[in-house]
Amino acid sequence: MAWEAKFPMPQEYVLIPLDIFRKKLYNEGIGTPLDAWLAFLSVDDPVWIERLIQQFPEFVPLYEEVYAICRNVERTMGIFSEELRILDRNTVQLMIDEMQDKIEGMKDEIDGMKDEIGGMKALLGQKDEALIQKEEALTQKDEEIKRLKELLEKSSANSCNVPS
Repeated sequence: MAWEAKFPMPQEYVLIPLDIFRKKLYNEGIGTPLDAWLAFLSVDDPVWIERLIQQFPEFVPLYEEVYAICRNVERTMGIFSEELRILDRNTVQLMIDEMQDKIEGMKDEIDGMKDEIGGMKALLGQKDEALIQKEEALTQKDEEIKRLKELLEKSSANSCNVPS
C-alpha cells in the first residue's frame, strides 16, 4: 500500500527522493534533461559530473558557479556567518522572552507572598492587642491583690492591737 501526501497547492508537484534516483542513475545512466537536472542536484562524483557535462554542456556555467562559490571560502563563510548571526539574534530574543515570562511569574509569586505577609501582620497586630489587653488585666489584678494585701495587713494589725 503506497502512502500519498496531500498538500493544498495550485500546481501539481512530483516529489523524487534523490537517493532512489541515484540508484536508477547508476543502473540506467543520464538519458533525459530531467535525469540531467536530478543528477546535477544529487551527484558529487567527478566521473558522473564529467558524463553530465559531456551529454548536457548547458550545465557547465552552473558547475562553474558552484566551483567559484567553493573556491571563495570567504564568501561561503560570510553566508554561514550571516545565518549564524540571525540564529544568534533569534536565540537571544527567545531567551529574553523566556526570562521575561519567568520574571513575570516571580512577580506574581512575590505579590502573593506580600498578600500573605499582610495577612500575617494583621493577625500579629490582633494578637499584640490581645496581649496588651491581658497585660492591662494582669496589672489591674496585681493592683487589686496589692490593695487587698494592704487591707489584710491593716486588718490583721488592727486585730493584734485590740485588747482582749
